[in-house]
Amino acid sequence: MPTDTAATLTLTINGEPRRAAPGSIADLVRSLELDPAKVAVERNGEIVPRSTLAAVQIAEADVFEIVHFVGGGEADDTWTVAGRTFRSRLIVGTGKYKDFAQNAAAVEASGAEIVTVAVRRVNVSDPKAPMLTDFIDPKKVTYLPNTAGCFTAEDAIRTLRLAREAGGWDLVKLEVLGEARTLYPNMIETIRATEVLAKEGFLPMVYCVDDPIAAKQLEDVGAVAIMPLGAPIGSGLGIQNRVTIRLIVEGAKVPVLVDAGVGTASDAAVALELGCDGVLMNTAIAEAKDPIRMARAMKAAVEAGRDAYLAGRMGTRKYADPSSPLAGLI
Repeated sequence: MPTDTAATLTLTINGEPRRAAPGSIADLVRSLELDPAKVAVERNGEIVPRSTLAAVQIAEADVFEIVHFVGGGEADDTWTVAGRTFRSRLIVGTGKYKDFAQNAAAVEASGAEIVTVAVRRVNVSDPKAPMLTDFIDPKKVTYLPNTAGCFTAEDAIRTLRLAREAGGWDLVKLEVLGEARTLYPNMIETIRATEVLAKEGFLPMVYCVDDPIAAKQLEDVGAVAIMPLGAPIGSGLGIQNRVTIRLIVEGAKVPVLVDAGVGTASDAAVALELGCDGVLMNTAIAEAKDPIRMARAMKAAVEAGRDAYLAGRMGTRKYADPSSPLAGLI
């Protein structure tokens, strides 16, 4: 198109001022390297039928909106563990709820696609008692059997062997606790159990201390995800050591998820802002005064934290930096 401003018209196209040579709307569209057959055009607030684009002439000061179809929304921001892909980065537990119905409602509100389930003996005295599977369908939500309450590698391995026999699960959550008071992991037993389980074909997501060295050792022996604690289980204290969590994230080749210690939505957001692939919680939702509302809050917090991480936060400074320039003040 000519660049002589005397021979061009001033237009506004998609909110931006432009100059264009006189001609039809179809000519204008082609000058933008677009195909008139693949766009929709609004001129001065009125839709111009595609069949008339070649006939309608542009005029000085015309305002155009030109649109085309693209894939809806952002590309799916998914995460993958052991070859299985999920959209929700929130994993929720299934303990401490008033009943199974409340638990199911909280899972629905949270948008979680994975729930952790403890392996416990069947109630043989009442075999018809309600079961979790009556309320949360394992065909719709991924069950993640865990070894909560195990204090030795042998007990954890035995528990998960039974879980695989009961439901066919190979993606599992391993935790081997050191003592009942702190519920901190026993890392020697945890690493030993991880190695055995991986050799038996399990895909262990492993609860561990917030130690980048231990995290790497777990990965080396077969952990498919590293799950460092944010604070002691059930404490609600939030992430106590952001530095080591970030170091674990930076050094891992498998997903990293904060597991334990989350108390409220801001804690979940922090986990995702640190670059974690997800966060697991139970007590923070189950013991909230309104568990369903808290589940919704956690869903929003995880999404916000992930967006903040992808956006890239501003750098920190030692001194103030004004948003408005100080020069030119009256």
